[in-house]
Amino acid sequence: MAFDTDVLICGAGAAGLTLAIDLARHGIDSILIEQNAQPFGGSRGKGLQPRSLEIFEDLGLLDRLMKAGGPYPPLLVYRADGSREKTSLSEDRTAPSPAEPYAHPLMIAQFRTEAVLRERLAELGQQPRFGCQLTGFEQDADGVSARIQDATGSHTLRARYLIGTDGGRSFVRNALGIGFPGQSLGVRALVADVDLTGLDRLVWHRFQLGTAATQIMVCPLVGTELFQIQAPVPLEGEVDLSAQGLTSLLRDRSDRDDIVVQSVVWSSVYSMSSRLADRYRVGRVFLAGDAAHIHPPTGGQGLNTSVQDAYNLGWKLAAVLKGAPDALLETYEEERRPIASDMLDLSTRMLGEARDGRMRRNREVRQMDLGYRASSLSQSERAETARIKAGDRAPDAPCRTPDGQQTRLFTLFQGPEWILMGQNVQNRPAASSGLRIMTVGDGGDVVDNNGFIAEAYGLDSNEWVLIRPDGYIAAFSSSEGLKETLSHYREVAIPASAPSPSDPEKKYMA
Repeated sequence: MAFDTDVLICGAGAAGLTLAIDLARHGIDSILIEQNAQPFGGSRGKGLQPRSLEIFEDLGLLDRLMKAGGPYPPLLVYRADGSREKTSLSEDRTAPSPAEPYAHPLMIAQFRTEAVLRERLAELGQQPRFGCQLTGFEQDADGVSARIQDATGSHTLRARYLIGTDGGRSFVRNALGIGFPGQSLGVRALVADVDLTGLDRLVWHRFQLGTAATQIMVCPLVGTELFQIQAPVPLEGEVDLSAQGLTSLLRDRSDRDDIVVQSVVWSSVYSMSSRLADRYRVGRVFLAGDAAHIHPPTGGQGLNTSVQDAYNLGWKLAAVLKGAPDALLETYEEERRPIASDMLDLSTRMLGEARDGRMRRNREVRQMDLGYRASSLSQSERAETARIKAGDRAPDAPCRTPDGQQTRLFTLFQGPEWILMGQNVQNRPAASSGLRIMTVGDGGDVVDNNGFIAEAYGLDSNEWVLIRPDGYIAAFSSSEGLKETLSHYREVAIPASAPSPSDPEKKYMA
């Protein structure tokens, strides 16, 4: 049976868009569908953590995101006794460094992030198909047959893989019968993007005149003319989300009548839960993003974790479609589910801190220290005491080219290939498909003129580091052991052939 596409992605939020972009740059065909008739228009998520910024740099869209957003404003707390305290939401005073070029999160409304992602996807020749709903699917040994409903009727689409990035109420997860255990956290909240008058845009306003249950926060959405209102609400009953209703709520909780909501662009009331899917894969169907994990918004982890799910899964799907063994796809859940579990614990703990008025975002929310040391894909000849090991994030480092041009490792790494980097090596292995080779030192491809590469990687002479397409270190190897190391990764993860193209004549057209 002919295939319409290699990968069908259900859900055109940040996770689905990131996955489609990553697959496209690997030369893999995908179709991205979204049941809603138009793009999401709110700012449920409004922050990109430093690790996500690195990912988006690799995907070629960071500059646009930077222009659309900006730094988080300071926090101004209004207290019941009339006093005010200006502080920072973060206690992390880390500055950018050669190894970590992005030290702090970028504030950008979710609808603007997704607009930039759609723009990048369009540059790669694709676009989401809105108003297109997945109504059912069956899978067999070779692929997935999906039933699609759109304005023109019902269609059947044949794909090699189906990915559910369709949110916390995921149709894909429910259709697979995957358990979604967890707990309700006993907190209900409203969030609204509004146009209002009476507050300046220089700070994030938090009115804490009574208990945590009566606080209200008003944050200027950087890069827009809007503010975001966040507030806990009673567990039961209707909530008035009109401009008049939100103005009344602000008056009650701030004790000010000069703050007036002029219009409401988007709003939502939701009950907070912490849940994690029992499995991320059933056969040729996978879950990513909120379809696999939901949690409170504290700490700004959700959209970022979802993007990184997609970044992990994308290169592995591409590799298998190009000939790598199917077992590589098992490492997706192996690596990402523990990350999500820890993230749920972090978000839930920070929710408790926020309710006590003492939440601060430290380095742990930046997601820079997350990695895959325990993964079956991580191998190392390094000592236990080594500072950087296989499974860690590959650091950046300023350097220069042999002709004297200043550059960075992240610039040189950019792209979908594996990177093999050696320090003062004598013998260079033969080039091969999907593997880019770089040497550092005299006569090499890169000059470590200020020693930043040496500081970041600690490579000895004739030592190599193998870096995955998602920017994590797979292995360290001596020159003597390199042949065996490369042979292993060519067997398990580095494909040797191009993907089998889908039949363009059979592709479903919305």
